[in-house]
Amino acid sequence: MSEIEIGRNKRGRRSYSLDDVAVVPSRRTRDPEDVSTAWQVDAYHFDIPIFAAPMDSLMSPETAIELGRLGGLGVLDLEGLWTRYEDPSAQFARIADASDDEVVAVMREIYDEPVKAELIRDRIQQLRDAGVTAAGALSPQRTQEHWRTVVDAGVDLFFIRGTTVSAEHVSSGREPLNLKRFIYELDVPVIVGGCATYTAALHLMRTGAAGVLVGFGGGASQTTEETLGISVPLASAVADVAAARRDYMDESGGRYVHVIADGGLGRSGDLVKAIACGADGLMVGAALARAEEAPGRGHHWGSEAHHPTLTRGHRVSVGTAAPLEQILFGPSRAADGTTNLVGALRHAMATTGYLDLKEFQRIEVVTTA
Repeated sequence: MSEIEIGRNKRGRRSYSLDDVAVVPSRRTRDPEDVSTAWQVDAYHFDIPIFAAPMDSLMSPETAIELGRLGGLGVLDLEGLWTRYEDPSAQFARIADASDDEVVAVMREIYDEPVKAELIRDRIQQLRDAGVTAAGALSPQRTQEHWRTVVDAGVDLFFIRGTTVSAEHVSSGREPLNLKRFIYELDVPVIVGGCATYTAALHLMRTGAAGVLVGFGGGASQTTEETLGISVPLASAVADVAAARRDYMDESGGRYVHVIADGGLGRSGDLVKAIACGADGLMVGAALARAEEAPGRGHHWGSEAHHPTLTRGHRVSVGTAAPLEQILFGPSRAADGTTNLVGALRHAMATTGYLDLKEFQRIEVVTTA
């Protein structure tokens, strides 16, 4: 990899965001009706490669069920409002109505309510009763405390999601989560992240994870780069982790670990380019927070926005674009990539001559920076 000189004492590798790349048409085109956007994680099949991020502003049990019926996967935040309050409607209203100056204090107060094991069980059971794949997420810090409740409740896919998740967390003050042992002892597929480098991803794959989440600091509601100085442009991060997936397949004798781009996927073109760089699936936040059914009422935020000591995100206004089904499948309301996400992906694949997602990962990509 070529490096550039930042100064006499430091060199850095050039990396690219999704805005810096574009896909290139091939010698043939396809009929969009012939294109398949289906994929599979372990035993679970999905018609579209879209996972909804585990964020309160877009995922309630009801919206997770609706997304499941539409062919995607809704991932519930099992440390969010739905596992702290029996009915969090009043809390959502307070967050939506709070001024910019007071919203952090309001959110910290609201999220100070403890997570309740019985509500974790109830929310997962609600998904199971609806007949959709039940998926939930915990942060690495809360996994030790709540994982047994989550697994016993019958979760199908278990996400461990944080700003950055490593296979080798070192702590002098407490026993860290041993990911390899933890995943080995579970009977459900585990998807972990974020990560953004070849080496970190390879180590996560060696823990036995079914998939890795790629990206941190790039979402519309996050300020990780501003507060921590951490950010890796997503196009380069996905391509690096896809290389780790390839090398791990050789190392493990053929075990395939799914690469899921996470963060900074606000418009349909971003989804197209993330898959072109090597992603199998897409974890989407702000794009789905614009749905009429989203509980955030036109606002979007993540857990970073109410961190008790170091806020690394904020509540942002994303507005309301359309019903969830129209955001996914159209018709588009405007030519800005915010509606008909799946239709745009299918059209891009057809225009460039590819029939399925695995084929599309081989498309030629150019840099525009």
